[in-house]
Amino acid sequence: MGGASMAIRDFGAVAGEALLLVAALAGLGLGLSLILIAAYLIRVCCCRPPEPPGTKSPPPGGGCVTWSCIAALLVSCAGIGIGFYGNSETSDGVAQLSSALLQANHTLSAIDYLVAEDVVFVEEYRWLAYVLLLLLELLVCLFTLLGLAKQSKWLVIMMTVMSLVVLVLSWGSLGLEAATAVGLSDFCSSPDTYILNLTQEETGLDSDILSYYFLCNQAISSPFQQRLTLSQRALANIHSQLQGLEREAVPQFPSAQKPLLSLEETLNVTEGNFHQLVALLHCRGLHKDYSAALRGLCEDALEGLLFLLLFSLLSAGALATALCSLPRAWALFPPRPAPSAGTPGVSVRARLCRGSEGIAIHTHTHTHTHQALQGSRRD
Repeated sequence: MGGASMAIRDFGAVAGEALLLVAALAGLGLGLSLILIAAYLIRVCCCRPPEPPGTKSPPPGGGCVTWSCIAALLVSCAGIGIGFYGNSETSDGVAQLSSALLQANHTLSAIDYLVAEDVVFVEEYRWLAYVLLLLLELLVCLFTLLGLAKQSKWLVIMMTVMSLVVLVLSWGSLGLEAATAVGLSDFCSSPDTYILNLTQEETGLDSDILSYYFLCNQAISSPFQQRLTLSQRALANIHSQLQGLEREAVPQFPSAQKPLLSLEETLNVTEGNFHQLVALLHCRGLHKDYSAALRGLCEDALEGLLFLLLFSLLSAGALATALCSLPRAWALFPPRPAPSAGTPGVSVRARLCRGSEGIAIHTHTHTHTHQALQGSRRD
């Protein structure tokens, strides 16, 4: 038992270090993506060749920038759909796990209700957090597409900042999902051995009892079988002895019939309770709950985690591409047309400039007319 306890502690320490390493890789990916985005934007803004004066045509490749941004946002929307499916699958798996734990509590009183309640509590907040993250990313994608369609510079700039926030959240969720998926896959590769050793360390029960209930196969007999057989034989012997007394003693002592009937009723109740005890001690019920819990955890929940991991990868890649493209896209938006002279809000300087231009034209026309009249008089 001491060796098993030491092995469990060593495994837990190694597994914890591995999970921290996986989570640190997600943080490294976030840092690298931010560095690459910043380097790309600095190169585009600072290393762009100067445009010749008077050039009003958009730079080459402007349409490709906009369409690459739109394609990245559509990929992000597809990843959001995958995320909703993965979140639902994970929630179903955890719900099956908690239901199996509650059902097992009716069979084995050592299982505390608090375990299932904690699982349900954590799952509710996890599900809600992912729904909010998915909805936030969906809104960012939709409003970014709207800003590109309407060529609204302020909306695109605001959504660029929100995309940066969602990118950080996506990498954070990626680290949590990767660490959880790695740990859960390690557990699901050999769950029986780990649970047997852990349960034996926590409860101190004999390994034969634990193997019988967790494995529940024909090769392992019930550790209570011998005592149950002896108890059944004793009950059968008592029943036959009472029947013999009823045949032999009642004819001679009629007053003994009532006590004998009372003993037979008590014996029948005892036999019924004994059969219930035999059914309760059988491994089928507890093993069914154990198998249901493993299916919920290692099939539905793990599958949902893998889909959430795919969502986070698609989201991080698509948002990084969008962050590289959006600043170039809004730089290509055409400037707003200048307001006309009759439009309210025109500055006084603009009106004075237009007025001076009109006076100069009128003066030039008047001079030209006067010169023409003088020429005609000379003729």
